[in-house]
Amino acid sequence: MFVRNDLSADARVLKEAATLAAAGHVVTLIGALPPDSPVAHDRSARDGFDVLRVRLPRYRGWWRWVRAPWRLVDRMRRSVRSAPRAAGPARLDTLDWLAAWWLGNLGWARAAGRAAPAADVYHGHDLTGLPAAVEAARRHGGRVVYDSHELFLASGSFLGRPRWAISRIDRQERRWAAAATALVTVNHALAERLGPRLGIGRIVVVHNCPPRPVVAPSASDRIRTAASIVPGSPVVLHHGSFRAHRGLEVLGDAFLRPELADAHLVFLGFGPLRSELVGRAADPRAGGRIHVLDAVPLAEVVEWVASADLEGLLFQPEPLNHYLATPNKLFESLAAGVPVVGSDFPGIRGVLMDDPDGPLGAVCDPTDPAAVAAAIRSILDLSPEARAALRDRCRRAALERWNWETESAKLVALYADLEREMAA
Repeated sequence: MFVRNDLSADARVLKEAATLAAAGHVVTLIGALPPDSPVAHDRSARDGFDVLRVRLPRYRGWWRWVRAPWRLVDRMRRSVRSAPRAAGPARLDTLDWLAAWWLGNLGWARAAGRAAPAADVYHGHDLTGLPAAVEAARRHGGRVVYDSHELFLASGSFLGRPRWAISRIDRQERRWAAAATALVTVNHALAERLGPRLGIGRIVVVHNCPPRPVVAPSASDRIRTAASIVPGSPVVLHHGSFRAHRGLEVLGDAFLRPELADAHLVFLGFGPLRSELVGRAADPRAGGRIHVLDAVPLAEVVEWVASADLEGLLFQPEPLNHYLATPNKLFESLAAGVPVVGSDFPGIRGVLMDDPDGPLGAVCDPTDPAAVAAAIRSILDLSPEARAALRDRCRRAALERWNWETESAKLVALYADLEREMAA
């Protein structure tokens, strides 16, 4: 398996490696070391599989010299007021981004592919891991599995880039994907987009759920204690990364409406929008009812979430990657027995509103603070008995359906099929 990160917090990748190792496969997980690492690679073992980390390439020093002429051109264009804004190849930020992609990402992929041992299957996580898998298969033979966690070209640093640059990488992804025997992805909406575009017929959907919650979360009041909220006050939680396009500002605006005057909003996590959220918490209009708490260890997340009344999950319609997502925090909330007010998008609606035992929360227009407030109120206004039944339904859904043990069985079945095919 290949993934271009340091393996410190990639729960899905680590779960997949451990699951396949437990199923009897010999697994080597190849990750990345920072470019300033004193060693080119390191090795370790964990959870039944081997870990090899390969250093990211050092290219930035000489790249500064290569880009110097472009820097001069960029400055000259910006200094002439009548000249149009520099665009296309002359835009320095686009050149830096392309250098990071072609020299950094693909440089690591080539090194990781060379460092990989001979294997029957090379499993590339996301578009950064796929070329490493293809390189290793080219060197040693064997099959390639592409594990796409999202629409990579519609996420992260790809957002807002020139079409010509995205198109070039899109064509490259298609060429790499042509070598793949199977596609693994995180929900059916993504499968329907990726499969036809990449021309991969064998598709396995493995939702990124947490392990089955065998022990019920303790009846703690961690959030109210940490945020100094009066016991018994309604608490709406948003946990995870504080980033754009996740509806954090819409959720904050909803809590300025009079219908939520008795409730508290808690942001639990980290990210670049933290200072903006702290500013919202200090806004006199919020009346001290918006709180920002630091992230907690991954092993404690479900216990913290369990002390909220509901989760606010308001991914925005743009980018497309968010519209199609089934975020991890959706399943973490269900594991905690906490209902969710989520975006009325295909992946989220399918989980919340199409459960065979009944709704697991509510959906709404995530761009409209009034609609968000109304959906939250519809949960908070339930009778104590109805709210208890809803929490029980959420937890039962996590126990019976939305858990890693159930979902990962499809990954194990894929590898059993591959093993039979290669033995035939």
